[in-house]
Amino acid sequence: MLEERAYWLAWSQINGIGPILLQRLHQHFKTLAEAWMAKPVDLMRVEGFGKQVIDTAVQERSKLNPEEFIEKHLIHNPCFWTPADKDYPSLLLEIPSAPPVLYYRGLVDRKENQGITPTVAIVGTRSPSEYGRRWTRKISVALAKNGFTVVSGFAAGIDTEAHTSCLEAGGRTLAVFGTGVDIVYPKPNERLCDRLLQQGLAISEYPAGTQPNKTNFPRRNRIIAGLSRATIVIEAPQKSGALITAYQANEFCRDVYVLTGRLDDERSFGCLELLSKGAHPILPNSDRLLSEDRLLEMLGAMPKLDSAQQLSLFPTNPAPEKQEPLLDAELAVVLKALGSGPSSLDTIVEAAGLEAGTVSGILLQLELLGLVSQLPGMRYQRC
Repeated sequence: MLEERAYWLAWSQINGIGPILLQRLHQHFKTLAEAWMAKPVDLMRVEGFGKQVIDTAVQERSKLNPEEFIEKHLIHNPCFWTPADKDYPSLLLEIPSAPPVLYYRGLVDRKENQGITPTVAIVGTRSPSEYGRRWTRKISVALAKNGFTVVSGFAAGIDTEAHTSCLEAGGRTLAVFGTGVDIVYPKPNERLCDRLLQQGLAISEYPAGTQPNKTNFPRRNRIIAGLSRATIVIEAPQKSGALITAYQANEFCRDVYVLTGRLDDERSFGCLELLSKGAHPILPNSDRLLSEDRLLEMLGAMPKLDSAQQLSLFPTNPAPEKQEPLLDAELAVVLKALGSGPSSLDTIVEAAGLEAGTVSGILLQLELLGLVSQLPGMRYQRC
């Protein structure tokens, strides 16, 4: 097990091989230790491993000794899981882009990792209204008092409100960082981080010392969705990280709930879009008042888990066939612009008819959704 753990870490250092390709590699060879020793002709049998990817992998792995590397890595990163570890969160293993290395800091709850303790994400805008803050507090407290673990991204606004309210109610919360778990961002959350580490857990796919980077935060949203059996969106503009998290939750076959908002408030536009695509509204109770009790009734319909193998988020229906995901218009255009084989960024930009910067950002979102993989040389292909 220790040997396989070292190889998960080593493979994660190879340029051009992200979580999706790494999972395919593991599925093909059964162990990453065996894959590390594989000849180029054998690597070519793995979907997504073309000549450039293989050349890079062969060159870089020749300079890296997995067992020596993990010993040095543990000096600054003593706490992390790989899929070879029994405590790796079982719900994350359900998604196609599970992080090959997951760093943590704080208190570990094994029932939570096994999927027995229910986890629910709360996400939303960094600039919430008082209405959004108030309902984040009400919902977070209700979840905490009813045995749910609240998951969020530690950002300003709704995320901070969710973590804080959960802790104040004596509950447990998980924060998914876009930095190393030793870096507190944003800085005003330093005291919140100290308290969180006493009652919950900070998680990141980035090693110690990783500073804030704008590309890290969209990537971490898939982890928020993957760790959670349901995602609640409080307030979200049309272009927001909360929407990325919701789309990913949908792709992972997890329920998405939305707090209803005003039609003329731009902070509700993303929520209204999610509702139009089938997300569950948080409905009023019999007294026609919006109630967290109603949400708890809806969440209570999720089956209890005895083990990760008994996971079923659609208890009244058989598991659905793989369907095209619900995507907003621009994401659908870019996905359609990808041909049957690898395509360059310029080719995709021309076919989509959008700005290069817009297409680049959308490709990142599609990659996080497990729909697209990036190849060396800024080329992309459908997964």
